[in-house]
Amino acid sequence: MANKIRIAICGYGNLGRGVEKAIAKNKDMELKVIFTRREPEKIAKQTKTPVVSIEERNEWVDLIDVVIMCGGSATDLPKQVPMFAGMFNTVDSFDTHADIPSYFAKVEQEAQKGGTVSIISTGWDPGMFSINRLYAEAILPEGKTYTFWGEGVSQGHSDAIRRIEGVKNAIQYTIPKQEALECVRNGETPEFTTRQKHLRECYVVLEAGVDKSKIEAEIKNMPKYFADYDTNVHFISEEELIKEHSGMPHGGSVIHIAETSEENKQVVEYSLKLASNPEFTGSILVAYARAAYRMKKEGASGAKTVFDVAPNMLSMKTTQELLKMV
Repeated sequence: MANKIRIAICGYGNLGRGVEKAIAKNKDMELKVIFTRREPEKIAKQTKTPVVSIEERNEWVDLIDVVIMCGGSATDLPKQVPMFAGMFNTVDSFDTHADIPSYFAKVEQEAQKGGTVSIISTGWDPGMFSINRLYAEAILPEGKTYTFWGEGVSQGHSDAIRRIEGVKNAIQYTIPKQEALECVRNGETPEFTTRQKHLRECYVVLEAGVDKSKIEAEIKNMPKYFADYDTNVHFISEEELIKEHSGMPHGGSVIHIAETSEENKQVVEYSLKLASNPEFTGSILVAYARAAYRMKKEGASGAKTVFDVAPNMLSMKTTQELLKMV
């Protein structure tokens, strides 16, 4: 296909590899380069795509249409996305919900300066779940919306644990509390605290000589990630982590309950069951990279969210093909 959308990946961890697989399934795109903050030579052994230091990004400005940002939300994206947004169209999956307004403002400032389009928080939550919350609440405005995550691996929370000094490796599972989930599916509308809805299970490999109690306390008291949840921390060997916790499943549900009359209660549910969180999230990022490219061609600029993107912007299909799906 002529004039393919030229994509760069920034960050080659689980998500970056998921994006690479997704690009291969989208015939209107080609992966041109991978940017890394690590030593490029080490990454180059894992892929056929050219790998360069993040410091060399200026040399690729005229060669790339969209950079898909694949770092972690805890420390990478807040620093890297504004840095890239001044020069490139970008897409990311920033997922710290409480910080999205301030993050949006920071990216907006740089994208407007550069005349670029930066679509933020385009994973499945925030992202696909956000859209379904909006649709349900727009259609049934006098209702209540509940979001349940899991059972599955949270990449952002796992990354946050791994950034703690003394932690060698870690994985974190988010588990919905079944009594809360079933209560909502039955059409009830209780008020839940954060702690009543989800449990967090952490499996942690420590560096030698590290104080377990100190690390456990740091995890359990981490604001925005674990402090508001029932959190269990399990210290295990690296061998056990690789053997028992190498998969990346996830999923969840958005459930909206409302009455359209005294006699009729409506329950709307959107759910996901994912065998690979990073591969599915990577697929979403790729679709929104197409949208960023198209929006830029139409003259748009600045930071955007999934609410600003028309569904047809995501698809490879022609208008006539999409009409058959309506």
